[in-house]
Formats: sequence, C-alpha cells, structure tokens
Amino acid sequence: MSIKLDSIDQRIGARIRIERESRGWSLTELAERSGVSRAMIHKIERGESSPTAMLLGRLSGAFSLSMSTLMARAEMPEGRLLRRKDQPVWVDPETGYVRRHVSPRSDMPLDLVHIELPPGAEIPMPASAYAFQRQLIWVLRGALVFIEGAARHALEEGDCLELGPPADCMFKNESPHSCIYAVAVLRN
Repeated sequence: MSIKLDSIDQRIGARIRIERESRGWSLTELAERSGVSRAMIHKIERGESSPTAMLLGRLSGAFSLSMSTLMARAEMPEGRLLRRKDQPVWVDPETGYVRRHVSPRSDMPLDLVHIELPPGAEIPMPASAYAFQRQLIWVLRGALVFIEGAARHALEEGDCLELGPPADCMFKNESPHSCIYAVAVLRN
C-alpha cells in the first residue's frame, strides 16, 4: 500500500525529480552521484517517503546545489516579501530538526534559514552539500557543536561561524535544551 505524505514532501519529491530530469540523469545515475539508494530516491520523488536532512544534503550536493536552494525551489513562489506565515517549514522525520526558510525566493544570491535543533539531535551533512557556496552559522539561542572535518567548534548564543572549505560536517546539540540558529548561504 502506498502512503502519500503532506504537500511539502510531495513538492520536495517533485523538485528532486525536476532537478534530476533537467540534467538528463536516470534514477541510477543520481543514486551513484549521491550515495542514496535508487529505491529511496524513487520513493521520495513519488511522495511516498519523507527525506531526512542527511538524504537531502546528499541529493542537493549531487546537483551542486545547497540544501537551501533545493528547498527554496521546491517550497516558494518568487517575490520580494515572504511573510512569516508563508515561510515554508520542514521537519526532519528522523530527528525533529525544524527548518524554516526565511528569505524570499529571488535572484539575490543569499538564502536565510532558521533552524531549531532538538536536544541530543545530530545532523550529518556531506561535503558535497557545501560545494559552490559560502555559509555563516549564527547561534540565536542555546549552544551548538559544529564539527567541520577534523575541527570541532563549540558555539554559544550570539556566536557566528564562517564555514571553511567543503568538508563532511555534523550539527550537534549536546545540551538538554533546543538550539536555535540561523544559516546564511551565499551562492556563487
């Protein structure tokens, strides 16, 4: 039996299919480039499975897009104003990580994303998710551990970190409270 997910998951799946097809890639080719199984990609594209943050990071990296860009293409109409009530919210089904896209979709090469990372949550991201872009992480509330390759950064409220060259990364909340942070992505 096939289970249909909510409209955000369906839009994400449709966007992944559009990105894949626009490049002339088969499911097998995207699977090889991303390290995500062909079966899982097929389920995501059909709206039968909600992708995790880690899977979205791998898929967006295979497309040479940031996760923010992929999500923005799936979620939002173009325009200069994006009111809070219209800002797309996505929840990682595995960790409860909540992602709210704050910036309007436009030709400006900047995306702003608001994240809530639950206590104890860990979100791995492959280096490919950071290629072709620059990012800042700004902790708004709580504490965040950001592991960038071999470097460990312990960030507290108000701290802002510029990411270095692409490396496998991990966002970790080792505290008993939610961590709220913003990510600013500058696309090249």
